[in-house]
Amino acid sequence: MAKMPPNLCLWLFVVSLIFGRGSFWQSPEPSFSVISDIPYCTGAGKPLLMDIFIPKHSIAPLAPAILWIHGGGWERGDKNGNSGAQLLAAQGFVTASLFYRLSGDSPFPADIEDCKCAIRFLRANASKYGIDPERIGVAGASAGGHLAELVATADRSAGLEGQGGWESVSSKVQAAAAYYGVSDFTVGAMQFQHHTGKVVVKLFRGTEKEKPELYRKASPIFYVSQNGPPLLLVHGEDDDLVPFDQSVRMAETYRHAGLPIQLISVMHAGHDFEQVGQAPISPSVEQIHQETIDFFKRYLRPSGQTKP
Repeated sequence: MAKMPPNLCLWLFVVSLIFGRGSFWQSPEPSFSVISDIPYCTGAGKPLLMDIFIPKHSIAPLAPAILWIHGGGWERGDKNGNSGAQLLAAQGFVTASLFYRLSGDSPFPADIEDCKCAIRFLRANASKYGIDPERIGVAGASAGGHLAELVATADRSAGLEGQGGWESVSSKVQAAAAYYGVSDFTVGAMQFQHHTGKVVVKLFRGTEKEKPELYRKASPIFYVSQNGPPLLLVHGEDDDLVPFDQSVRMAETYRHAGLPIQLISVMHAGHDFEQVGQAPISPSVEQIHQETIDFFKRYLRPSGQTKP
């Protein structure tokens, strides 16, 4: 019997992989679907967009919802910075990732006004997206962590709601998580070294000495009250952009108010959980993600729900 040419053997092998019945090329079924470019509010007269992630298997008949707020020093980023939204949607939550106005064109409080408006949109349109309007959370990292803390703590009396839409609807959330976010801008310039100090001045269009009231108005720590929602803080102990002490002091303020608070100190980690030194960060990023998932399931899942 004549031998099969080597090139023909290779071609048949590739075809068998592509069209065969084996699982080698089969990708897992997506755990959520995405509705893109939804106009949720307006900012400076222009539409603001968000993406909503709908889980294939919700943790409840009406799913809790979580707004994920991207980082980027308040000056860059967009709704495509949605890793947190995807992580939580895969666990059965309806999630959303938004574009909010950035400091290059719109100084504070434009960003927080957009985030609060996004919460109001989700609550006002809860039935459309299968959301439980009484179980809405917020989460974010870095600048998004700061904004998540501010959404959680500043009520309507703070004057940060804006006029982007849905003004009659509450922006209150039932749980919040923040990774390495600023909680207090009034600590002085020495706390914010490197690039952070510059982006803070850009955000407020002035230094703390020039605009002390605005720096205080943007600081979540001053809004903590007995009505605050449960809060998860995760921060690298060696963070040189947003000092670890920011989350330590926020946690202490929460405890003093008698509120549920969980602070995860990440050893050997800088900003964005980057490893500092030779030792690996602890807990790991995977463990941090699991703690975040467990936190939101604990506080947003309806009582009596036992689905993992």
